[in-house]
Amino acid sequence: MFKYTVSVTTGKQKFAETINDIYLTLVGTEGCSDRILLDKSRFARGSKLSLKVVPVDVSVKKILGDIVLVKLEKEEKVLNDHWYCRCISVTTPSGDCVEFPCYRWIADDKEVVLRDGKDPLPQDDNMKEYRRKELGSRQLLFRWKEWLPGFPMSIDVNASTELPLDIQFESAKSVDFSLNYIKAIRNLGLNKFMKLSSWKDIADFEKIFVKIKNNREQEYVMQNWNEDYFFGYQFLNGSNPVIIRKCMNLPDKFAVTQEMVKGSLDRGLTLQEELKAGNIYIADYAILEGVQANDTDPDTKQYLAAPFCLLYKNSQNEILPIAIQLSRQTTAGVGNTVFLPSDNEYDWMLAKMWLLIPHIRFTIAINTAAREKLICKSGLFDKANNTGGIGIVEVIQKAMKTLTYKSLCFPEAMKARGVENKEDLPNYYYRDDGMMVWEAIKSFVADVVRIYYGSDETIQEDEEIQAFVQDVCFSGMKNCPKDCEFPNSLKTREQLVEYLTVVIFTASAQHAAVNFGQYDWFAWIPNCPSTMRKPPPTQKGQVDMKYIMESLPDRGRSCWHLGAVWALSQFQDEELFLGVYPDVHFTEQPVKEATKTFRKKLVEVTNIIKTRNEKLKVPYWYLSPDRIPNSVAI
Repeated sequence: MFKYTVSVTTGKQKFAETINDIYLTLVGTEGCSDRILLDKSRFARGSKLSLKVVPVDVSVKKILGDIVLVKLEKEEKVLNDHWYCRCISVTTPSGDCVEFPCYRWIADDKEVVLRDGKDPLPQDDNMKEYRRKELGSRQLLFRWKEWLPGFPMSIDVNASTELPLDIQFESAKSVDFSLNYIKAIRNLGLNKFMKLSSWKDIADFEKIFVKIKNNREQEYVMQNWNEDYFFGYQFLNGSNPVIIRKCMNLPDKFAVTQEMVKGSLDRGLTLQEELKAGNIYIADYAILEGVQANDTDPDTKQYLAAPFCLLYKNSQNEILPIAIQLSRQTTAGVGNTVFLPSDNEYDWMLAKMWLLIPHIRFTIAINTAAREKLICKSGLFDKANNTGGIGIVEVIQKAMKTLTYKSLCFPEAMKARGVENKEDLPNYYYRDDGMMVWEAIKSFVADVVRIYYGSDETIQEDEEIQAFVQDVCFSGMKNCPKDCEFPNSLKTREQLVEYLTVVIFTASAQHAAVNFGQYDWFAWIPNCPSTMRKPPPTQKGQVDMKYIMESLPDRGRSCWHLGAVWALSQFQDEELFLGVYPDVHFTEQPVKEATKTFRKKLVEVTNIIKTRNEKLKVPYWYLSPDRIPNSVAI
């Protein structure tokens, strides 16, 4: 008799164990073992959340050859409960150990077949039958669906509970938006301010402004929110650092003139000369033009604008606003009032407020929950935001019409906006840190791609990766413009590296950059109002503090706003940050070494950012790798 030792590891998730019967079969190149019933008591549920490793001895009459498959079967008796199998390792009579990653919930499956973690390319796989079967089962689970016309395609489910178990949140409460917002309002002590009445003065917002201990960003925002230099700084390093672009020619509908801004230009040049010199930048919110404002509350009308903001890099390398236009009539200069720093205090203050309204490992789950409860009709966005759910839908539909593949390539996106050069635009930490993280991810991806793909031809022959890219192009991105340039095939290893880098960077770093600073920047409501209850001014000299306070969010919406940005800025429990991969899907040593190198580079980037931040009045940490989750999970 020959003995194989099998270690079955159950995950530490809540309710990961099972009381059902678990059967195991080893399949080798020269035979297979009998179907073995595992000791049920070793898989019973317990209160301790720790990994449970069950050793099993499998005796066979002859050597099975190379172990290539492990078959698992779960049979229910009275109750069908789910079991989370983390991985299985098999030690052969010769002492070799083979790893079989699983990392999935086993529910109603009659049989689950595990492959070893060596992951051959499809054209090199000797077990194509099992590979096709696995792909077929996944294609049945992950189907495309258009939630609304013009929207990005999403998974074909109507509710979070319909998602496959493996991509559901481990705790539904973690993404219960209503519960989280209410919890946030309670934790922040905002319950007593929920009455729907206006605040009397800007200082009143201090009553609900909750500073997190030792948070320099929030303190600085409260003290400097109305300063022009800080207003400009937020276009570089706030929660929306992707809108600013170099301006070489003024838009037709922007009525700004040389006479208006000459007092703000400190180099003695004209506006046209400053444009030519590359010192003028613009934030153009054309995407908001025509978007319907939130009309869900019949008692309170809310308003949206589609502003222009002209920004100037002065001789001190500060980015300052020099002109703001809130409307965009068809003909420039007709009905388009341009507000200036030289205007009275309240005109300029209100114009800046209209410009800074917020812009909008479980990514499928969080997107499903958002469609289900956040941006849907009567969803939570209706409670606090001037776009409401309807407006957000319109913005996303318009954004899809301009989305391109290159806009997701970070270096290309910087070049397209004319902001790639540090000398031209210093102190743009979003760009600087983003480039370091992009290069670290790209280097890691390149290392892994070279391990599996020896040439460009092997990419072209990989029917699975080609089918995936084609599916994303023609199905997932079908509502993008025809010239969006999403690839429908990959010809070279370099193209595959870029494609995978886009996916990883977008789901990790890009999301972190625009998400986790929301509470820092938006908690002081005058700095970034969630809604406006008065229309944007069309003339100068008609605004006073009373008009401003009647425009800003009332007490109830202020509290919902704070609860929202607090909840959306929190990391998940037991968050997994960039480069941390506890689930070992790739067992080959070269991949493990590449991962170690990746982590080392990320530590280097983290230390560079930490050293720089120690010298800054307002530290920028949103793209520090130790604070970038692996995926969009909130």
